[in-house]
Amino acid sequence: MQIVIASDHAGYRYKMMVSDYLRQRSHKVDDLGTQSLEPVDYPDFVFPAARAVASGQYDRGIVIGASGNGEAMAANKIRGIRCALCWDEESAKLSRLHNDANMLSLGERLTSEDMALRIVQVWLDTAFEGGRHIARVAKLNRAGEE
Repeated sequence: MQIVIASDHAGYRYKMMVSDYLRQRSHKVDDLGTQSLEPVDYPDFVFPAARAVASGQYDRGIVIGASGNGEAMAANKIRGIRCALCWDEESAKLSRLHNDANMLSLGERLTSEDMALRIVQVWLDTAFEGGRHIARVAKLNRAGEE
C-alpha cells in the first residue's frame, strides 16, 4: 500500500516510529514532514498530505500531532478526505468499516506507542464494509456541493 505521512513538531517522534513500522511491513511510505521538533504549523504539512490522498496519488494517509484534533480538522477541509481521529483499536476499525476513512489522525500526547501502532495496523487491515454505509460516505464526499 502507498501511504503518505505528515506531522507537526508535536507528532514528529510518532511519525518517525509509524513510518519505520510501515516500511518494515513492506508499505511504500512518503514523509511530507515536518523533519524536526522545531515548532511548525500543522496545516502546512497536513494540507499537502490530504491533497495527495484526495488526488489518488496515495492509497491512504496518516497525520500526527499532539492530540490529533487539529490534524484531523485540517485534513477534512480537503474534498474527498475522510480523516478519522482514532484513540483505540475499535475506533480505528469502525472508521474503516463504516466511514471508509482514507486518512488516520493520531495524538502523540494522548496515545501510547504500543496503542498507536496497534491502531495503525487495525486501520490498515480493516476493509470498508460497504452496504448501508455507501450512501452515507457518498454524502460525505458531496458535502459543500449543495
